[in-house]
Amino acid sequence: MKYQTFETERLFLRPTNEEDAALTHRLYNTQEFLQFVGDRNLHTEEDALEYLRNRAFPQIEQRGYGNYTVILKDGGEKVGSCGLYHREGVTGVDIGFAYLPEFYGRGYGYEAAKAILDAGFIDFGLEEISALTVQENISSRKLIEKLGLSFRKKVFIPNDPEELLFYLITKKEWLSST
Repeated sequence: MKYQTFETERLFLRPTNEEDAALTHRLYNTQEFLQFVGDRNLHTEEDALEYLRNRAFPQIEQRGYGNYTVILKDGGEKVGSCGLYHREGVTGVDIGFAYLPEFYGRGYGYEAAKAILDAGFIDFGLEEISALTVQENISSRKLIEKLGLSFRKKVFIPNDPEELLFYLITKKEWLSST
């Protein structure tokens, strides 16, 4: 199967692969990820590679979409990840993102997430896309709302005691905003 890649003005987004284990290790161990998402126990690059093999790669193989590595066109540096996920205990498809702190505040998060939303509705034919975050993650909430998703309810997912904010945008809402 040929997996789609995406391009924006400043970024390339390609399906995450084994060469991204070091990035995944760094992303999942940033202070913000640990604080707002949680510890996934990825203490080494090998742990990150195993996590990708067990979680990310199967979804891409089964559905044709999943986690994408975000790469700067200018210089080829990997800055984060963004994707569409089927999460345990969550109905439908959820957009998620994580970036290295040194790239915060440059608009890459919005640019990549907008491309992934576009792909979800146009290329993958999704009818709605949700997002989850904790109340305290103000930056994530701002990005989710800037993308056009609206808060719908508070939820809990299996094996996670933390209350999450559930946002949603339908294809119809997305089409009327673009």
